[in-house]
Amino acid sequence: MPRIPAVSPKDAGLLTKLVFRYAARRFGAVPEPFAVAAHQPALMRAGGIHEMLVEKAVKHLPVNVRELAQYRTAVRLGCSWCIDFGTMLQKHHGLDIDRLKNIDDYATSPLYTHQERLALAYADAMSDTPVSVTDEQVAELEREFGRAGLWELTYLIGLENQRARSYSALGITDQGFTSGDACRIPQAG
Repeated sequence: MPRIPAVSPKDAGLLTKLVFRYAARRFGAVPEPFAVAAHQPALMRAGGIHEMLVEKAVKHLPVNVRELAQYRTAVRLGCSWCIDFGTMLQKHHGLDIDRLKNIDDYATSPLYTHQERLALAYADAMSDTPVSVTDEQVAELEREFGRAGLWELTYLIGLENQRARSYSALGITDQGFTSGDACRIPQAG
């Protein structure tokens, strides 16, 4: 149960109801962060627009790299909602979610590629307090993904830090997206 209650559809204004309807169609359920953010509808809409723009803008990173980096960030920060939703997104991108059980061993596990290991280590370093990213790490990521890919990775990990810290602060926890009950997004395939 979040620390502040979700806004119910019956108590929402017209624009918020439209956002809820879109989210329910897209995700099978209104994500709880949306319903909590609806207490400040202008910021909820700004956040939604931002998320859609980011989704369209990311073009240089492989989907497995970006999804794993965001997932790792959620794990490091302990955001159960982000872990739940991120697992569901990976599943629907056709990625192997069984290997997520071994994410803590990514540095030595044969389940992860070289690119994935680099991105996961970067997610760890960016999620440390204080941030522990090194010049060498950034240089290696730039060689691997190019400057645009490095910036995308940095941006996505930073965004996931914002999500995870915000949702955790407000007590927003997993919603059952990985159970298949809450989310009816058609699977890739």
